[in-house]
Amino acid sequence: MNKHVSHCTCTGCQQEAISRAEKELHVQLSENSRRDFLRNSSRLGLGLGIGGGLIAQPLAASALHNEDADYKARDMERSKTVMEGKASRITLLHTADIHGQLLSHDEFFMENGKPVFKKRGGFATLKTMINTLRNTNRSNTLLIDGGDCFQGSGVAAFSEGKAIVPLMNNIGYDIMLPGNWEVVYGKEMMMKDMFAYTGVKVCANMFHDTTDETKGDLIFPPYYIKYIGGLKLGFIGYNDPLTPKRQSPAYSKGIKFTQAELNVAKYIKILREYEQCDMVFLLTHMGLAQQVGLANMDVVKGVDYILGADTHERVRTPINGAHTRVTEPGAFGSFLAKLDIIVENGKIKEHTYQLLDVDPTRYAEDAEMKGLVEKARAPYKKELSRVIGKSKTTLMRYYVIETPMDNFITDAIMWKFKPDIALSNGFRFCPPLVPDPKTGEAIITVDYLWSMLPVDSEAKTGKITGKQLWDWMEKELHNAFAKDPAKRFGGWVVRFKGMEVNFTIGKEMGKRVNFINVGGQPLDMQKTYSFVACEREGDPDTTICRVEGVSEPRRLGYTLHKVIEEYLSVHSPIAPKLEGRCTATDAPPTLLTQLMGVGYEFR
Repeated sequence: MNKHVSHCTCTGCQQEAISRAEKELHVQLSENSRRDFLRNSSRLGLGLGIGGGLIAQPLAASALHNEDADYKARDMERSKTVMEGKASRITLLHTADIHGQLLSHDEFFMENGKPVFKKRGGFATLKTMINTLRNTNRSNTLLIDGGDCFQGSGVAAFSEGKAIVPLMNNIGYDIMLPGNWEVVYGKEMMMKDMFAYTGVKVCANMFHDTTDETKGDLIFPPYYIKYIGGLKLGFIGYNDPLTPKRQSPAYSKGIKFTQAELNVAKYIKILREYEQCDMVFLLTHMGLAQQVGLANMDVVKGVDYILGADTHERVRTPINGAHTRVTEPGAFGSFLAKLDIIVENGKIKEHTYQLLDVDPTRYAEDAEMKGLVEKARAPYKKELSRVIGKSKTTLMRYYVIETPMDNFITDAIMWKFKPDIALSNGFRFCPPLVPDPKTGEAIITVDYLWSMLPVDSEAKTGKITGKQLWDWMEKELHNAFAKDPAKRFGGWVVRFKGMEVNFTIGKEMGKRVNFINVGGQPLDMQKTYSFVACEREGDPDTTICRVEGVSEPRRLGYTLHKVIEEYLSVHSPIAPKLEGRCTATDAPPTLLTQLMGVGYEFR
């Protein structure tokens, strides 16, 4: 890997000189793509010129709701100009945030203002769906994953991601981006898992931060170029630069993350001016708010789409930024984004984007993949299938402010340790678990416990003053709702038991909290309160759940999984629900996104 050179941070970095090492890397990436294109074009008998300078027309994308998607998809596939060979269709398929969910599962939808749950996802269903779509445009389809794939389930945790990789390879992904949770097993394991993918890896902002000769090198190639359907497409990858703060810092040891705006203009210039790419895409795992913020920056001029990930948002209509469009394809393998591009006479005539459900009632399970999933689960199946409790209400995590699932987790922490306050991070992963309509109960297994808490961290206690608690809450709310998207973390509002918080999203930083009650009494700024949360490996001993300056910190000798199992052994069946532990004056308790004011709706 070639050495990374320093970059200018100003807007003028678009004119930055390209180092010799980066030119060599650029040529290598380009020639690999060129040879692949020549092989395919020869095999298909295509008389396509290379480097012909096709011009991408700045036409608006036509974006569709699901009710129109099937009709429009058939219309695209049967386009007269495409069928007559006068035009070609390029298809980009995009998944992200699968989080190791191998089987079909309950999925949440909001319809007519009410929660609705349907079975979605599963690798065997996903493979059939992808192959069905590929077969309508086999020579001109690219399949992309946006990261957070091999973390988030029992199989993923027990195998440190290794069991998931062959399944993705069997589906046949073309381009892979690391997500913020790909670091969960440490840098070396991340590299082993990522490089075991047969697809191309791209990421332009993850660097070796070491003491050896690799220091400063990019871990993955920054971009990829693909000739397809008569077009030359360029893809640049970016992971969330806040990863070392969002996850336990130890996970990212040996990795340096940088902001996308530091070098994205340079790579756009390479792809647009030197490579003469007809379209340029950013593959990002930064969260919808950050991605829309990036779409408004001058440094991304020349990008056609930001194909985003991280916050599990379901973008059904591309969001228009000042300079490009932003999409995100949901999570857990429940959805597949499909972008079709029609090319005629060397010009891009139309874009059509859809977000499609991975629906087991519509796509039969692929037999080969079903067998591979069973093989991946087999070494751990007995433990994963062990029942640890039941719930009479739906366990879910989709709400931004408060969730039944995390109320259950903090109930268990409070029961076990009896602090003044129990805390849980604002996690988003884990599909819902819906009670069986016949029995009225949902079975909680060890497998589901690993989906709720994919890292079995040790519980830790400490003491803070009321003033520390107030200031920390302000900081956490800013992480979720900062007006500057670059300052928003990907997670939702922190969860808790033992206190009540009321806030206003629209207020300024440091002024959002309206009141905090602890134990039913108004917060006393001078009083000392005890709390329990999970240990984050790599944090200072006096930091717990991003609360800094904690006094009397102490590990409690119990992991959260053990706490949950003990709680369920006494209290099952449970029935957690929204209780108003955390409320906003300017948002409903069922708020489903942190991105407001751009016309986006989660559904």
